[in-house]
Amino acid sequence: MTLTHTFTRWAGRLTGRAAALLLVASLTGCGYNEFQRLDEQVKAAWSEVTNQYQRRSDLIPNVVATVRGEANFEQETLTRVIEARAKATSIQATPELINDPAAFSRFQAAQNEVGSSLSRLLVTVEQYPNLKANQGFQDLRVQLEGTENRITVARNRYIKTVQEYNTLARSFPNNLTAMIFSYEVKPNFTVANEAAIATPPVVDFGKPAAPAAGPAPAPAQPAPAAPASR
Repeated sequence: MTLTHTFTRWAGRLTGRAAALLLVASLTGCGYNEFQRLDEQVKAAWSEVTNQYQRRSDLIPNVVATVRGEANFEQETLTRVIEARAKATSIQATPELINDPAAFSRFQAAQNEVGSSLSRLLVTVEQYPNLKANQGFQDLRVQLEGTENRITVARNRYIKTVQEYNTLARSFPNNLTAMIFSYEVKPNFTVANEAAIATPPVVDFGKPAAPAAGPAPAPAQPAPAAPASR
């Protein structure tokens, strides 16, 4: 092997290593590692959201069974809860769902419907003293309230993580890295009233319902005028 050939091979290896180092430096400078970090955080946050929604879904059959034991309970309210749960559980909350805006929107709408139907049911329970005094139902109510709080915390964490990821994906020069590696902007939870995302529904079963307002009192009649003196 000639000296020239040995030098050529050594120079080629050195050039290859330099190119690899340059590539690593370029990817680091364009946010590649940050994309990886945030993508894993988004997946973890999404997993927590789905876990809490599943926890709520698992409680509903017991709630429905307990409420059904109350004679003459409003069947329409129960039916809405059952149908909302069935619709929500029919949507598979896979990791791929967070990259599909249409599927994510359907998932959010279904879960919102579950929450609304449960809120109506809990309010309706106020009209049934036997249910309010049922210890089994009270235990389920406490579990539901705790789960709603966990859902709120998990959603907030997911919202913040996705916002950070999307900001990175839209910012220059990181948007070039996103374009090369197909890092799309991720869908996020939306609410009509942003304050609602931080305030879970609260139903206080310890306070009686406010009495209905009665009719407004009639205005006082003026006193009859005294007869004029002659």
